[in-house]
Amino acid sequence: MLEVEHQFYLDNRETLREKYLGKRVVIVKNEIKGVYNSDLEALAEATKTMEMGTFCVKYIPVDPAEEYHRVYSYI
Repeated sequence: MLEVEHQFYLDNRETLREKYLGKRVVIVKNEIKGVYNSDLEALAEATKTMEMGTFCVKYIPVDPAEEYHRVYSYI
């Protein structure tokens, strides 16, 4: 699930770090849909127009060792 979004992130990691360091980005398919300061803000804004589980929130860390991603979906 969300393999396309994860691959987009991996393929563009350096460019994303240059533009969005310390931010959270919402990715759908091969496109950045929004840039936010927190996971909560990213989730709140993304769910206004998209269903949970259809997008990926990625943190663009200052320290690459802190890299992680979140996938939000209904359980």
